[in-house]
Amino acid sequence: MRILLAGGNGQVGHELRRSLAPLGEVVITTRNGELGGGSVLACDLMQPGALAAILRETQPDIVVNAAAYTAVDKAESDRDAAFRVNAGAVEELARECASRGITLIHYSTDYVFDGQGKHPYLPGDATSPLGVYGESKLAGEDAIRASGTKHLILRTAWVYGLHGHNFLKTILRVGGERDELRVVSDQIGSPTPAWLIADVTAQILRQGVGVGGVQHLVAAGQTSWHGFAKAIFDEAVAIGRLERKPITHAIPSSEYRTPARRPSWSVLDSSSLEKSYGIKLPDWRLALAQTFRMLGQHDE
Repeated sequence: MRILLAGGNGQVGHELRRSLAPLGEVVITTRNGELGGGSVLACDLMQPGALAAILRETQPDIVVNAAAYTAVDKAESDRDAAFRVNAGAVEELARECASRGITLIHYSTDYVFDGQGKHPYLPGDATSPLGVYGESKLAGEDAIRASGTKHLILRTAWVYGLHGHNFLKTILRVGGERDELRVVSDQIGSPTPAWLIADVTAQILRQGVGVGGVQHLVAAGQTSWHGFAKAIFDEAVAIGRLERKPITHAIPSSEYRTPARRPSWSVLDSSSLEKSYGIKLPDWRLALAQTFRMLGQHDE
C-alpha cells in the first residue's frame, strides 16, 4: 500500500517512519521538506490547502496524520495558529480523503476532556476541553467525523520518546544537572511512548481499520508526573545513564503555574481498542523499561 505520513519529524512521526516502512511505500511530509539531511515533501499546515494538495499529488491508499500544533501553553495566546493546524488543515484533509475514498488515521489527545473524571475515560465519554489546545484538537475530531471519510481517531496521552521535546528527555537533562527537583504530583495519567503508538498503528493497518471511529491508545496503568519522574530516574541509574538519583519533591499543580490548565485526571480506557484489534498494551513501567533499552541502542 502507499501511505502518506504527515508530520514525519515529530516524536510519533519519527517512530511511524520505522513502523510503517514494512507495509509499503511511505510518502513523508514535514513542514520545511527536510528530514535528517534528506529530502521529503514540504507541507506547511499554516497554508490553507497545502496538505490536501499533497494528497491529490501522491494519491495514497492511507493517510496517517501525525502533524499537529502541540505547544499547549503557547496555544493560549496563539489560538488562530492552533486552530489552523489542528482543525482547519484537518478538515481540508478529511474532506479530500472522503472525496477519494481514502482511509484517514489521526491522533488526538486526553486534553479533549476536563480531567474531572474518577474512572478512566471511555472513547464515548462527554468531552469538555479546558483550553485552546484541547478545543482545537476536538474541533479536528469533529471535522473528521463530519466529513464522512472512513477514519480512525486514536486519542493518546502523556506521550514521550527518544526524539523531540518531551518529559522523558527534559527530566533526564534536569536530573543530570540538579541534586533536587520539584515535580507535580496531583495530575494523573498513563505515560505512553511514541514507539508504542507507532507499533500499534502498524498492527491496525496490517489487519485493516475495520469500523474505525474513536479509540483510546495509552499504556496500561497510571501514575503522576512525580511518579513518572522517579521511575525515569530508577531506570536511568540502573543502566548507568545517570550516576545518582536526585531528590524528587512532590508538589501540587498550584505551585507550578502554566498559561494553560492541565487535566488533573488524564487516564484513558484502551480496552475497546484492545478488544477491537486483538492488541495487548503493556504496563507503562514495562514500556518505560523498553524505551530505555531502545535509548541504549540509539546511543550505540
